[in-house]
Amino acid sequence: MRLLIAEDDPMLAQGLRRALQRAGYTVDVVGAGEDAIAAARANPYALILLDLGLPTVSGLQALKTIRGRRDATPVIIVTARDRPEQKVEGLDAGADDYVVKPFDLDELLARIRAQIRRREQRTSDALAAHGVSVDLAARTVANAGGPVAVTAKEFKVLAALMRRMGQFVSKEELEGALYDDTADVESNTIEVAVYGLRRKLGPGLIVTARGLGYTIPKEA
Repeated sequence: MRLLIAEDDPMLAQGLRRALQRAGYTVDVVGAGEDAIAAARANPYALILLDLGLPTVSGLQALKTIRGRRDATPVIIVTARDRPEQKVEGLDAGADDYVVKPFDLDELLARIRAQIRRREQRTSDALAAHGVSVDLAARTVANAGGPVAVTAKEFKVLAALMRRMGQFVSKEELEGALYDDTADVESNTIEVAVYGLRRKLGPGLIVTARGLGYTIPKEA
């Protein structure tokens, strides 16, 4: 499960990153508001931890931009700003929770788990297009109602494309769904996964465009 930390204090960001990785999460870190916006656009995060005092673009403006794109990814504001009106402003801008620094790590982890559970309860675990369905909870794939055996990498690529149906997803973005940033990326992993999915689900499901990446077109 992939999380994003948007925090401009490098020591706090790396300490939090290590703690979340120990808890079993894959974690990306950015230090500026515009980078948080770009990362949220490029990756299907399970949750975002967002500082308000980010440079270039404030955390509050980044949150408004993310919500303005109809992105419902859970966002927990983590900030030193503790006045009631600041909390109200953050929550009204679309944050799901508000945590004041310094915070208790175990409490923050519990809040992260709670937000992820809530999202899983309010969104469907099933994605479908062109007769192909993906059950995100059971991690199964079906084509025309019949089960299809796929590899773990094929499943992750298919799920990433299904989540962004109608949009082109670059090879680098798909690699980000498969690997954390410390792993060695095999150069042909995405091509192999896409080849396998086309062979199992039909050649027309995934469309490739040079310079843009891969997409599953929306159904008419």
